[in-house]
Amino acid sequence: MTHIIQNEGGSSSSTSISSERTDTDDDRMIAIVLSEEYASLDGAAARRLSNMSSVPHVPRINTFIPELSNATLDHQRLLQRLNAYGLYEVKVSGDGNCQFRALSDQMYRSPEHHKHVRKEIVKQLKECHSLYEGYVPMKYKHYCKKMAKSGEWGDHITLQAAADKSCG
Repeated sequence: MTHIIQNEGGSSSSTSISSERTDTDDDRMIAIVLSEEYASLDGAAARRLSNMSSVPHVPRINTFIPELSNATLDHQRLLQRLNAYGLYEVKVSGDGNCQFRALSDQMYRSPEHHKHVRKEIVKQLKECHSLYEGYVPMKYKHYCKKMAKSGEWGDHITLQAAADKSCG
């Protein structure tokens, strides 16, 4: 497959990506294997993961911004992989509530219930603090208070709490 990429100066360059078809085929095979494996799980893996000791999380800051052409190719590859699974990209408002809007879209078919989703995630964080506090790089009560505020960015902890809440 050949992509034409427009550079900032208006010139274009052509790149050939021969492995895209293989990547898509690999993604389909992975999806099949994972669905078969998940169907046979008895919950033992989740119990083992829950009993693991926590490691404090130290946030990492990205030190560089990728070039536009690389970011565009990455986005195209993402769209192709989504397509391979019969999925599509949904854009949500980037107002600091985007993780909660995206979760709301997946659970309620509308991003407009993000306040309710945030409230339920914070409730999960408070009710099951022993599951999450080892991953929070600040006082846990302060973290929960911060996450309850509209516009506060969700993180890997709120995402995990959302996954735990939806499974329980």
